Amino acid sequence: MQHSTSNTTLNTAIPAVAAMVFAAHGKHAAYRFRPLNIGRILVWGLFALVLVAAPWVFSSSLALTLLSQMGYAIIICLSYNILLGQGGMLSFGHAVYTGLGAFVAIHAMNQASQNGWPFSLQLPLPLIPVVGGLAGMFFAALLGWVTTRKSGTTFAMITLGMGELVAAMALMFPGFFGGEGGITTDRVYGTPLLGITFGPAIEVYYLIAAYCFVCTAAMFAFTCTPLGRMLNAVRDNPERVAFVGYNPQRVRYMGFVIAGFFAGVGGGLGAINFEIVTAADSVSMLRSGSYLLFTFLGGATFFFGPIIGAVLMVLATVLMSELTKAWMLYLGLVFLFMVMYAPGGIASLIMMNLRLAQYGKLGRIAPAYLALAGTACTALLGAAAMIEMVYHLQLNAALGDSLRFAGTVLEVRQPSTWLGAGGLLLTGLCLFELVRRQFVRDWGQAQEEIEEIIRRGEGA
Repeated sequence: MQHSTSNTTLNTAIPAVAAMVFAAHGKHAAYRFRPLNIGRILVWGLFALVLVAAPWVFSSSLALTLLSQMGYAIIICLSYNILLGQGGMLSFGHAVYTGLGAFVAIHAMNQASQNGWPFSLQLPLPLIPVVGGLAGMFFAALLGWVTTRKSGTTFAMITLGMGELVAAMALMFPGFFGGEGGITTDRVYGTPLLGITFGPAIEVYYLIAAYCFVCTAAMFAFTCTPLGRMLNAVRDNPERVAFVGYNPQRVRYMGFVIAGFFAGVGGGLGAINFEIVTAADSVSMLRSGSYLLFTFLGGATFFFGPIIGAVLMVLATVLMSELTKAWMLYLGLVFLFMVMYAPGGIASLIMMNLRLAQYGKLGRIAPAYLALAGTACTALLGAAAMIEMVYHLQLNAALGDSLRFAGTVLEVRQPSTWLGAGGLLLTGLCLFELVRRQFVRDWGQAQEEIEEIIRRGEGA
C-alpha cells in the first residue's frame, strides 16, 4: 500500500516539475549545451600534431626508435598513474601486467603468422595490442582480487610479492616465457593493408602513435567518469566513501583492472616494436621500479606528469646509459632531490611557474632561476668529474690513467685533478646556497603579492 502511494506521488510530481520548467523557458524551450572547451581542444590538437610531426623533425633511425619507445611508455606510465596518482595505490608489480600482456601478444603474433587461429582466422597486426590489453586485464582481474583487498603499505607488499612470484615463474614455464632467451616473432605477416606491411620502423611508429593518442584520451576520459572520481575519493578518504554506500575495495579493484588493460596494451606495442619479449626485461622488479620512479618524477598528481616521466625514462635508459656507466647513480640522486625539494614532480614545478606567469610575476624570478641553474651546473660538473674518475679507476683501469670528460682530459691519478674537481663542487654548492636563499625570499614575496591580488579580486 505504501509502495502504491509513493508511485502515485511520483507520477504526479514529475509532470508538475516538467510544467514548471516548460513555463520558465517559454513555449519554444530548447536544450542548452555547454560551450566548447577551446583550450582543451587546442591541447589535444597540439598533442596529435606532435605525434604526427615528430618523426619528420627527428628523422634519424635512433630518434625514431626513441619516439616509438616513448609512445608506449606514455601508455604504461599513465596506466600506472591510475593506481598511484588517482587511487593512491603504491604498486611494486605493475610490470607483471605489462609483461604478461606482451607475452600473450607475441604468442598471438606467432599464431597469426602460422595461421594457427581457429577457422583459419588471421588476426591483423593492428589488433595485437588489444590482445595484449585483454591479457593484462585478465591477469589484473585475477591477481587484483587478492591485492586490492588491502590498502596502503599492505597493498604495496602484496604487489611486491606478486611481482616476485611471476618473475620466478618465468624460469619454471619456459614454454610460455621462452626461458632466458625469451620469445621472438616476425611482425611482417599476412596480406598488406593499403600497402602497409609494418616492416619499416616509421609504420610501426605511427601504429604506436595512434594507440598512444587513443589510450591517452581514454584514460583522461576515465578521470572524468564517476568511477574515476570515486577512485580519487577512495585515495583521500576511504572511510567516508564507505559511509556514503560505496565499497572501497571494489572501487580499487575496478581501477586496478582498468590499469591492467592499458598496461597490457603498452606491453603489446613493445612486443611489436622489438619483436622479442624476455622475462628479464618485461616482468622484473627493475622494470616495475622504473615505472614507479619515472611516474613520480614526472608528477603523479597531474595527468600530464606521467607523460613527462615516460619521456625521461626512455632518454635515461637509452641515451644516458650510453653516455656513462654511472647513469643509475645520477638517476638515484635526481630522485632523491626531487623527493626532498619537489615531491609533486616536474609537473608541479611547471604548474607553479604557470601561476607566476599568469599574474605577471615570472619575470622577477627569472634571474634567480638563471643563477640557480648556473651554480647547480657548476656543482654538478665537479661532482660528475669525481664520480666518473671513481668509475674509471674501478672499471676501466686497464685503459690507462686518462679520462675524457666534458671536452677535456682528466688524469685520474693526479691529486691536482681531484682537488680541482672537489673545489669546483664546493664552490658550486656555496654559491648555490647563497642564490637559493635569495630565491626563497623573492618567491615568497611574489606569492604574497599574488594572494593580495586574489583577495582584492574576491572583495570586488
